[in-house]
Amino acid sequence: MATRAPLVLNAGQIQQLQSGDVLNVPVFSGGDVISLTNDNASPAVIGTPVYSSAADHFNLAKGDASGTKDVIRIVQATSISSATAGNVQLNGVVTATTGQWDTAFGTSGGLTFNTRYYLSAATAGKGTVTAPSTVGQYVVELGIALSTTELLLTLRSPILL
Repeated sequence: MATRAPLVLNAGQIQQLQSGDVLNVPVFSGGDVISLTNDNASPAVIGTPVYSSAADHFNLAKGDASGTKDVIRIVQATSISSATAGNVQLNGVVTATTGQWDTAFGTSGGLTFNTRYYLSAATAGKGTVTAPSTVGQYVVELGIALSTTELLLTLRSPILL
């Protein structure tokens, strides 16, 4: 198989990438991240599913009520204290240690490869492998595990049972 140089724009002209030149491209860093303030009385740890509770604020999401079901973000910061701003991730892959996922999702040994995770209807701010099944609750898919430490966010619209 031959090695080929990519085509690039140089001063408005298309040419082959020259020997010694490097490509200047953005690197995928996991997803879009914004800073929001925690409206919950407790700290929110990495992996916690949250919803917008006010402009630039969040609270812990839960799948048993229409007001708390709209997960739009997952906490990316290690921990965000109450009334403090911190990073939450909007899309892409969230990476945490197995212990951090155990805390956020109640798992043991982190995530399970190729398993879908859902918003808990029983505990605010938790993910679970079991989708809610009770009438009046909401099924909200959070993502699918790529490994024991990586969750690809799939945040889908809630489905009312």
